[in-house]
Amino acid sequence: MNTRVQKAINDQILKEASSSYFYLAMASWSENHGLNGTAKFLYAQSDEERFHMLKLVKFINERGGKAIIPAIEQPPVEFDNLEKVFELLLEHEIGVTESINNLVDICLQEKDYSTHNFVQWYVSEQLEEEASARGILDKLKLIDGDKGGMYMFDRDLEKSTILNVPTETNSAK
Repeated sequence: MNTRVQKAINDQILKEASSSYFYLAMASWSENHGLNGTAKFLYAQSDEERFHMLKLVKFINERGGKAIIPAIEQPPVEFDNLEKVFELLLEHEIGVTESINNLVDICLQEKDYSTHNFVQWYVSEQLEEEASARGILDKLKLIDGDKGGMYMFDRDLEKSTILNVPTETNSAK
């Protein structure tokens, strides 16, 4: 495996692992503030980021490289409010998108087209992640702190998480 590409993927492994912990911290904060639907959504996001990390680890190892499992910095413990949680989430996802785009650029510079092809899945995934965060932020701005609206938002977010959980039927397709 190309050394420069391997380093860039290992850097991305760190970002995905950090994302998982960041969302886990947000989930815990949400749960501690009675936002169980939001917590469930963020726990699922944390799991998804870990899946992204594992996919990169396996890719490097299967190509004869050496995946490095990174140490993770402790994420924040407290957040100002729920809108701030999702502002930070969007900001974080934008940073991950930049990192993925950098990885794509390195693959092209090094003419590693198989890795470039593999990384395209992440490019598409980041479009979805950013759009989801923006949509959630738009809803929170509409609610503007209204307690009834916040209750409905939290409940709707929980339902959206339930619908996105893979089932045997869905995963067999």
